[in-house]
Amino acid sequence: MDFVPKRHARYFLRFLHILPSDASHYDSIRLAMCFFAVSGLDLLDSLDQLTLEKKDHIRDWVYHLLIQAKESGAQDEVARWGFQGSSTLIMPPATGVVDHSEPYACSHVSMTYTGLGTLLILGDDLSRVNRKDVAAGVRACQQSDGSFCALLSGSECDMRFVYSAAAVCYILQDWSGMDVGLATNYILQSLSYDGAFAQGPGLESHGGHTFCAVASLSLMGTLHSMLSRKQLDRLRRWCVMRQESGFQGRPNKPIDTCYSFWVGATLKILDCFNLIDEAPNREFSLATQNGITGGFSKWTNTDVEPLHTYFALAGLSLMKEPGVLAIHPELNLSQRAVDHLHRLHEKWNNS
Repeated sequence: MDFVPKRHARYFLRFLHILPSDASHYDSIRLAMCFFAVSGLDLLDSLDQLTLEKKDHIRDWVYHLLIQAKESGAQDEVARWGFQGSSTLIMPPATGVVDHSEPYACSHVSMTYTGLGTLLILGDDLSRVNRKDVAAGVRACQQSDGSFCALLSGSECDMRFVYSAAAVCYILQDWSGMDVGLATNYILQSLSYDGAFAQGPGLESHGGHTFCAVASLSLMGTLHSMLSRKQLDRLRRWCVMRQESGFQGRPNKPIDTCYSFWVGATLKILDCFNLIDEAPNREFSLATQNGITGGFSKWTNTDVEPLHTYFALAGLSLMKEPGVLAIHPELNLSQRAVDHLHRLHEKWNNS
């Protein structure tokens, strides 16, 4: 099947105009849906399909979800600082004095990552982000075992949020957002007997969580100092063994488009992406695309949705598919967006 990038761009544009009724269950994580759409358009080199007015509207909406100190230096409610996932519970004050949104205002570690990523893709300079506030909000979510919860009102605590926290700290260039030693220990405790990483200690190795662990260590700059050569080789072998035609997330599970990125990006970080067989991986990914409406699905002959559409494109990017921009594997952003981030880092360092 031929790759149809223009139709995938139109698919993402629809999600930026209205959340379809059959996607209403994504309401609480609208910011993630926005990220998939904006980052997907970026990978397709189609951001120019957004008018300047639309880009400004998206930026303002993302900033509308930012919770930080109302006054410089204020330390109250530190745990809430960061981005929340949706504007659904941001309600206008009923009297002009009482803000009825306040009890529901709480940031989410992964939404903070996707919020910052969306702003970077759109070329924002993050000048409206108080980096210390947001780092403090992330740090408040770290648990005594080194893991992170998504938000303090209650959630799972696992490798996904360790990665989100590491990505936020890297983007903000502020590692006060985590106890790196504790987080590293949690990651190492989650290394399973078969050589890959699990969601947490004592659990089954998984392609997505392996990416989160490896990318986190790489962002921290400790990947090769924390893992021995033997451990790295076993990790590479486990990842390579996940390929059938496309990639599976665990042994004896069906192949799935998103693992072309999760496992593929891990292999890229480990400097052995050349070990995969690209042709059948590409063939499987393209077999899951809808050539009429655009979008990719998890498996063949199933409905398309934004998460798998985005990660299918990210996987194609790793294989240097014509028409798809290069992706930075650790941050899961286009290399173009990460180059912009590194220019911001230089500016902050010199200020």
